[in-house]
Amino acid sequence: MARRRKFLKVAGAASIVGLAGCSGGGNTSGDGSGGDNMSGDGDGSGGDSMSGDGDGDAAMTFGGDGTVNFGISPSVPQEDLEVQYAPLLDHVGSYLQQNHNVPEGLNVEGNIGSNYSAVIQSLGQGTTDLAETGPFAAALGVKTGNAEIILQRYGYGGWTYKSIIATPNDSDITELSDLSGKTVAFSDRLSTSGALYPLYSMSNQGGLDVGNLPEGNGSQAEFDARFAGGHVGSYTLLEQGQVDAAAMGGFVRDTSTGPTPEEWQQVATTLHEDEGLPRAPIVVSPELSDDVKSALQASFLEAPDSIYYGADGEGGTGDDLWFSRVREAAQEDYQSVIDVADELGVGADIFGQ
Repeated sequence: MARRRKFLKVAGAASIVGLAGCSGGGNTSGDGSGGDNMSGDGDGSGGDSMSGDGDGDAAMTFGGDGTVNFGISPSVPQEDLEVQYAPLLDHVGSYLQQNHNVPEGLNVEGNIGSNYSAVIQSLGQGTTDLAETGPFAAALGVKTGNAEIILQRYGYGGWTYKSIIATPNDSDITELSDLSGKTVAFSDRLSTSGALYPLYSMSNQGGLDVGNLPEGNGSQAEFDARFAGGHVGSYTLLEQGQVDAAAMGGFVRDTSTGPTPEEWQQVATTLHEDEGLPRAPIVVSPELSDDVKSALQASFLEAPDSIYYGADGEGGTGDDLWFSRVREAAQEDYQSVIDVADELGVGADIFGQ
């Protein structure tokens, strides 16, 4: 069996606020999809074709060493990460040891990134081997050669989710064009539902000048942009009256991620909604060999349901992961996100922000 995984905080990592990352999730999977985490949903993503046993081959290396470094985006409160991800990381280590020639005493370590950019850049540098991240961050990682998409996650009853822009219940803002001159909160510059799609809709449907957002400082935008560092953080700014509107993943409104749905309705009104965003992927470093990438992919596809149940080993409790299964995925599954990024002219410069 693999050694017990460790959680490390990467250099420069900030405290984590709320549910970010366009992962579309919270602390419970709650989608009633139990029993089929082998991607047995008719999508042809069977989990037994990705790897052999590696016998007789040279020992696999991960980032040039004997540790699998798993990058975790700023997606849930930091204190929750260990109990949520512990079974998943333990399984990856055990699976690799049982099915492949890996260094003795292989460790799988979860490293918390300060933001999406930090996670994606570490993949490109080879200091992170695989990571969970948001669709926009992954798409940019693909475009810039920093990441490769291998899996898509399922949560809250679907493979897609929503992006919303909300206003206070007593606001006189009734359409996107009314946001001109207002203060708008966004989650993270590389957030799909908390920045990319809201900005695109504000520009395309609201006729607003978004300037060089999300890459730049927004000085040329028709509104004042504030980046909260997370979806719940964006909602909190709205709740506290610090902004006129807030962009976030629809899961903040529809689940108990942060506020309960009842609490959300007492504070906010949905101004705009985009549907059909592909749920968040899992990506790998392009620096890894093909057999290592395949082995990491298979470790998820062949995993039992219990890796999603958190440290207590029971589904439907507070330490569950927000997602409850995965399926194979690649760049084309996120092409719609790449297209929106292209429309806004987003490129590698965003990693410098």
